Amino acid sequence: MTAYLVAIGTFVGIYAILSLALNIQWGFSGLVNLGLVGFFAIGAYSTALLTVHGQPFIIGLAVAILLAALFGALLAMASLRLKEDFLAIVTLGFGEILRLFLINEDWLTKGTNGIKAIPRPWRQAFSWGYEYFYLFLVIVAVLLVYLILERVRIAPYGRVLRAIREDEDIASVAGKNTFRFKVQAFSLGAALAGLGGFLYAHYITYISPDTFVPGLTIYIWVALMAGGSGNNRGAILGAVVLLGFLEGTRFLKDFIPFLSDVRLAATREIMVGVFLILLILYRQEGILPERKTNS
Repeated sequence: MTAYLVAIGTFVGIYAILSLALNIQWGFSGLVNLGLVGFFAIGAYSTALLTVHGQPFIIGLAVAILLAALFGALLAMASLRLKEDFLAIVTLGFGEILRLFLINEDWLTKGTNGIKAIPRPWRQAFSWGYEYFYLFLVIVAVLLVYLILERVRIAPYGRVLRAIREDEDIASVAGKNTFRFKVQAFSLGAALAGLGGFLYAHYITYISPDTFVPGLTIYIWVALMAGGSGNNRGAILGAVVLLGFLEGTRFLKDFIPFLSDVRLAATREIMVGVFLILLILYRQEGILPERKTNS
């Protein structure tokens, strides 16, 4: 039971980083990103391909973050002049195109077989209690990301992002290069998703295209909306609530014996949908609404 809770805690931390990544894009800047899972995949695959072939973990981490940020910047520069609806379609398409690339370019990604035996950082140094060490590593990463984004939130830079979110035209009239700020915010969120991919790949030690489906992005959106969009603490809390909800519903089978595995999976999806509807109806700002700061 302890090992199970440690594993859940590790996944909560990874989801929290993804939720924080989406928060800088949507919560701070108002940028709709339905392709977050694509940057998550870039981080996971880039570090996996490097470290499996003997490169140091620090190189894998740097490439995971920088490559995700680069793709984020390129996608942003190509699509951010579009309106919200079209931006959502473009980012969704990006995530699916990348997943198809991972499936078909098996010379690089091993296709549907995935990449196996991804090494774990400092495994030999912490041979006893490694799962606890990795949980600690993930918690440290979440804390660092949180502190960075909190600094962004209270800084003039964060106020500009929120001004763009509320009314881009007014921000432009005030002399702000809104396009540059949006590209930077989108790229930062992509980089953080790449960090999440790094932590996921080295924890699971096996990745395949089946992991990086659009549904994962939807789950992160649910986490952010539940916790409180625009609030970094809310983003983290949302990840805790989401994983707690998903894992808690696994035990429905113990109380409803006629549920098969297929029915249980469908029931869990329905419950997530109902939870989201109720949240939108009765708690639109999330559990921890965005904290207002003095301009």
